[in-house]
Amino acid sequence: MKPSRQQEHVHRDRWLVSYADFITLLFAFFVVLYASSRSDQRKQTQIARSIETAFQALGLFPAAAPSQQHTGAMADSGDPAAPVNVVMGDDLSASPEVHQDLERLQARLTGLLSNQVAQHIVALRLGRDGLVISLREAGFYDSGSATPHPQSRATLDRIAATLALTPYDLRIEGHTDNVPIHTAQFASNWELSTARASELAKFLIVDHGFAPGRLSAAGYAEYHPVASNDTADGRSENRRVDIIVLPRISVLPQKQARP
Repeated sequence: MKPSRQQEHVHRDRWLVSYADFITLLFAFFVVLYASSRSDQRKQTQIARSIETAFQALGLFPAAAPSQQHTGAMADSGDPAAPVNVVMGDDLSASPEVHQDLERLQARLTGLLSNQVAQHIVALRLGRDGLVISLREAGFYDSGSATPHPQSRATLDRIAATLALTPYDLRIEGHTDNVPIHTAQFASNWELSTARASELAKFLIVDHGFAPGRLSAAGYAEYHPVASNDTADGRSENRRVDIIVLPRISVLPQKQARP
């Protein structure tokens, strides 16, 4: 009788191969999550669209209708009124990418408004809240008036056209000096500063098509000076309207589909 063949050796540790594959995939998954959390909003939008396209190619997800596409696609296309997700709060230090973007915006506006900057009727600076575009009363308003005078229209159009290309929110602030005002139209500096901010917000919405959800307007009267009110030059600097480009993007409500 022939001796039986030696039985093949059974590898009882083969489960380790599957376990190692699982750990590798899990590690890759958390790397992707971490990378997504550190990227800016536009990069997240691109990742989301790439993943969606890949799943659609595999037949796992049906193709979405144009109205259901990720809203970030509209933001990438340059539509200033496109609803997109919040990227950060007001603190510039929280996002180096946004900080660099605002620096580029400041340089662009400084070049476009070089004459106005030289005449000290426009000032630009990066503050803690964002990029501050300061419009001095001397170049844009008659004393006691909330409506910009016609000579300033070209400058305002240039500013608005540039800001329309950005996705960021805008806060418009009216400021005055400490000289009291009491006219038939404005009982105090509160009313004047608030009216100037509101009029400029209305100009951006009506004349340049800004989404109202991107804008806010506030009047601070004489209580947020940038210079001393003890001198004529200081009071002139304090009479201003500030457009603050905020380092955040609004979430605008989506239209609900009718049943």
